[in-house]
Amino acid sequence: MPYYRQIGEIPRKRHTQFRQPDGTLYSEELMGVEGFSSDSSLLYHKHLPTAINASVEFAPPWPLTREANLPLKPRHLVTHKLDAAGSDAILGRQHLLANEDVRISYSVADTPSPLYRNAIGDECLYVEAGTARVETTFGALEVGRGDYVIIPTSTIYRVVPTGAEPLRTLVIEATGHITPPKRYLSKRGQLLEHAPYCERDIRGPQEPLVEDGEDVDVLVQHRIRGGIGWTKFTYVNHPFDVVGWDGHLYPWVFNIDDFEPLTGRVHQPPPAHQTFEGPNFVICSFVPRKVDYHPLAIPVPYNHHNVDSDEVLFYTGGNYEARKGSGIGQGSISLHPSGFTHGPQPGAAERSIGAEFFDELAVMVDTFRPLDLCDAGLRCEDPGYAWTWARKV
Repeated sequence: MPYYRQIGEIPRKRHTQFRQPDGTLYSEELMGVEGFSSDSSLLYHKHLPTAINASVEFAPPWPLTREANLPLKPRHLVTHKLDAAGSDAILGRQHLLANEDVRISYSVADTPSPLYRNAIGDECLYVEAGTARVETTFGALEVGRGDYVIIPTSTIYRVVPTGAEPLRTLVIEATGHITPPKRYLSKRGQLLEHAPYCERDIRGPQEPLVEDGEDVDVLVQHRIRGGIGWTKFTYVNHPFDVVGWDGHLYPWVFNIDDFEPLTGRVHQPPPAHQTFEGPNFVICSFVPRKVDYHPLAIPVPYNHHNVDSDEVLFYTGGNYEARKGSGIGQGSISLHPSGFTHGPQPGAAERSIGAEFFDELAVMVDTFRPLDLCDAGLRCEDPGYAWTWARKV
């Protein structure tokens, strides 16, 4: 993250003696990205974070199958068809779309997840509904509807649903880092005045989360030659034994309701809605907002063809005027691939004239390499979606 935080007990100087009440040293751990050349944090453990007594290969309950979008066509995935009881937010992920840079999945969770570490890239969890406590080595985060939760690479965490209703989560797994767009940041990393959110909108852990335990299992997703592997480590002591940390790298939360939309006299393109960026993809937030105020404005989007990207839109609230009559609803995901011109449904442009406000909520992921379809995506597809522009509503 672009600003410094200090939580719990730490010594005055880095890499110096810091002793526990019994006189033994706390174990210092540096978590840093890009080697030693970018953001990092220093964590202080009661026990050695390196001590494991078992490592075994682990088979996740879902195989990651992918097939090309052939024949090429727009797709509509109805995620609420994937509802499942007895699942958790990690092993219960149902993969929808994937390429070499990013994987997009959906989970419906009502049980606590195992401890987990993604050693491949950052994760962005978007909470569609429900509440949870995200417990990490840095501390805990209380999350709910509309929260984006950014989990840095290799953070050990688990997700514990806390409400009466299931936790519904859109999951975006990167092969690198997910950050605010560079154009929103000063050269020293501060969010600038033109950015649609600022540091005041960001929530991080408030205090250490210290747990005791021995022989604690942690599932690790990691790179292997030609793909992805899973390993189960058994730690001698519980990894949630950090008494303090400081730095710029930690899990954090931003709520979509705190995104300040940019509007204009005529329709604003998606870069105005950009919220985060990752390796070869961006994440945007479409929020309730006043719309175009030119006297001849057409508020809904114009037909457009993103020649370099696939566009994924997750509809998570309100009424999306441009798609009325297409079958799109709460929890829908549309995929509009490169090679296909897309836009509002027939009649939507005329109906939108004179509108002053749109009550819509959606998360968009634009990728710069084509997305494949995964098994869960194919299982929840609406097969008639591609032809909806051909009929008048």
